Amino acid sequence: MVGSPAVPEIFEDELQSSIDARIETLSSLRELGPPDLVHLVKQPIKSTSRTFGVYHHVTGIDASSSASLAAYINTLTYSPHDKTNKVVSGLYCCYNAFSRVDMRVQVQIPGTVESYCIDERGDRRQASDELWLETYLCSVLRAYSYADDGSGDTIKKIVGVRRFNPITSTEAEHRFLDAAERLFFNGWVLGSDPEIQVPNLVSNHLATGLLDYIHTTGRYASGINLFEKLRTRDPEISSLLAQVYIRADEEVKAVQLLHEAIEELPMDYSLLDCQAAFCKSKGRSDLALELAKRSVISAPSEFGTWARLAEIYVSLEQWDLALLTLNSCPMFTYQDKDTPRPPENLRISLPVMPESICDEIDDSTAGDVELVHPHLRKLHAATFKGTFQKAYMILTEITKKIGWDQLLKIRSQVFVMEEEYRSEKQQSVQVSQSRNASTTALRSPSPHQNGHGTVEERDPDADPEDSVSATVNGNPTAVAVEAGESLEKPPHTVASEVVKSGSENDARPAVPPKDNNHPFLSDGTPNTPTYTQFHNKRLCERWLDNLFMVLYEDLRVYTIWRTELAQFRQQQIAYKKSAEEWEILGELAERLHREEDAVEAYQSCLGMRFSPKAMKGVLRMYEVLGDVRGILGSLIRLVTWQYRWYSEFSPALLYTIRKLIEEEGAVKVRSIIQGTSLPQHVLDLTHQYAGLCAAFRSSGSDG
Repeated sequence: MVGSPAVPEIFEDELQSSIDARIETLSSLRELGPPDLVHLVKQPIKSTSRTFGVYHHVTGIDASSSASLAAYINTLTYSPHDKTNKVVSGLYCCYNAFSRVDMRVQVQIPGTVESYCIDERGDRRQASDELWLETYLCSVLRAYSYADDGSGDTIKKIVGVRRFNPITSTEAEHRFLDAAERLFFNGWVLGSDPEIQVPNLVSNHLATGLLDYIHTTGRYASGINLFEKLRTRDPEISSLLAQVYIRADEEVKAVQLLHEAIEELPMDYSLLDCQAAFCKSKGRSDLALELAKRSVISAPSEFGTWARLAEIYVSLEQWDLALLTLNSCPMFTYQDKDTPRPPENLRISLPVMPESICDEIDDSTAGDVELVHPHLRKLHAATFKGTFQKAYMILTEITKKIGWDQLLKIRSQVFVMEEEYRSEKQQSVQVSQSRNASTTALRSPSPHQNGHGTVEERDPDADPEDSVSATVNGNPTAVAVEAGESLEKPPHTVASEVVKSGSENDARPAVPPKDNNHPFLSDGTPNTPTYTQFHNKRLCERWLDNLFMVLYEDLRVYTIWRTELAQFRQQQIAYKKSAEEWEILGELAERLHREEDAVEAYQSCLGMRFSPKAMKGVLRMYEVLGDVRGILGSLIRLVTWQYRWYSEFSPALLYTIRKLIEEEGAVKVRSIIQGTSLPQHVLDLTHQYAGLCAAFRSSGSDG
């Protein structure tokens, strides 16, 4: 039997400073709120005159009542890692994002249990049954929202978080779906994913959480039943029901439903987008095109509708329209999840349970700081989030299909280039016989947009065309790689700010004002089949111009790496890099859709030390190849690493093992796991995931 993960402890500098810090942040929380805070007051067993405070964070605990939270605190009264101190009181804090209050359960050991809530002003209020219902639903949604995808990025972001599976039985599922049904029409108050401009009935954290749960567990019948009941109250929910039908392989019902719903709501963008995505997935981008256009007209301020249209143009190989559509995407500053802001602490205790001890998965570097070449540190695409990340992936997909040179050629055909603007401006000045210094200045190289709403200035004296020697890997060699010559640095386009900065007489004759309406939405035919005339071109948005520069840097470093590697192999010399450099190169290749090169880099990283990100990359390769033993070998190690860092629940890993059981059968999967030459306590952790599939009666789990 697998026990609970160990309990991390953060020791406070001042007693209750973590609670005070949480109260201060309540007014600034925007969405689901941070993970639950558990604060314990301890005192030495041999001395009752001194007390001190420790705390940790947790997700997935049943927050349906004060009794269930008090029960969790009682489980912390005994710790195998701390036998010199005892717990004298505990406080559990769980955020209710519906009513924007922090639910509190205070436990005296031994003694009483008291429950109340704190509002945004720090005032105490009485906890009601309705508030507890809202709190329970928020806690389940947070458990999925703050779960790690297996790569370790989320785990490493917040120190000391225990993650539990909030729904481990069909009874718990019924309670969750009942709460979701009762509160569904208030879900918009919870906010939405960062790619959504305005949360609505079907685009919010509650709807997303429900779809994530159904997708992870494969409980499609339960999801269909829920959304069928909700659809009778509002037909807009048909888009969510259709998505569940499609995932459940009930595509005929999904098509019929979408047809009926769009006849009733012909301009509902979520319905249109769902239908467009389905047609595209079936290789009928020609049918998806008109649907995507209508979706954009219905919701022109939403990023998702424009991105879908751009993806469809890419699949139709209409590269110019794909770039123009991408240029029209509304971009939003990335808003990260609500995270705790811990005060200064004395120290942090991160104990390890025996069940998670495995030499192969120990990712510690013994305190050594790995050397990473500055060129790899400065790859800004790795920091992109939200809309910027999705737009960059579309741009890299175009580049993969047509190449960098062709991308630049099409870019110059559809956007106003700097040289064109200079030439046209000079002609305009000669005609008007006037000169204005503010309009003749050329735009300097664009700063990088990092996807978080901040900009980072580029050194104007730096020459990205400089050939970089093999020192890019931190190891000087005698081989000079001229890989930079194979890539032409993209010339700057003219941003709309530059044109609008001029006078009325200067700027407007040179470049017409940017039309925010996409020129290819009314019909499938562009207004001008070629872009030879200056006046028929569009102005490139500054953020898109920045993406071209970032893409250039990615391609340049990638080309240098592959050229160096080929030369080293030719000379039969070992190509050495640190584990972190291999991990960065794997991410780089993956961003550029070079999957084979990415796996090669990830495997080189794993050959030096364990990395969950690299192992997750290798897992994706095994999934593509259908290598069952490779998939399970990767899963076992990822599950164990997660458990080492206090997480017994990862929806992404649960989904992977569920799909494997569905395809191969539970008996075969369990046999392969058991046949692995790893300690039994490590294998039991993965057996626990397989046991969840049996509890939910997933397909293939019955034998």
